Amino acid sequence: MYIEIDFNSDEAIYQQLCNQIIYGIATSQYEEGQTLPSVRELADEIGINMHTVNKAYSLLREQGFVKVDRRRGAVISVDDNRDRALEVIRKEIVPILAESYSRGVPRQTVHDLVDEIYNAYEGYGTDSNPKA
Repeated sequence: MYIEIDFNSDEAIYQQLCNQIIYGIATSQYEEGQTLPSVRELADEIGINMHTVNKAYSLLREQGFVKVDRRRGAVISVDDNRDRALEVIRKEIVPILAESYSRGVPRQTVHDLVDEIYNAYEGYGTDSNPKA
């Protein structure tokens, strides 16, 4: 498992960890049923507090990306509830679109950017290199 944390970032470490794992799922680095390192192992590997890893795993569980198995620990298990996913996406994208609109970024430019990013993820499933 390769996790890259930017200790100089304004983004919280637990959020960076969540984002890295979600990115790993989207790029097929992590697969359904794959066991994540224990809280202690990952904390030691990255050099962060165990509570930070535990917070990230708890958030991933709440968001439907992992399940916690008493014997195996945190396991990749993506909840495919699309209504729930759209609700979360809407909540996250509203401030981003408000900023884009406020700064005068044209709608088509935003659409093109979304298409470019989405196409890159689709490239991971069929090819070892993303399209973008």
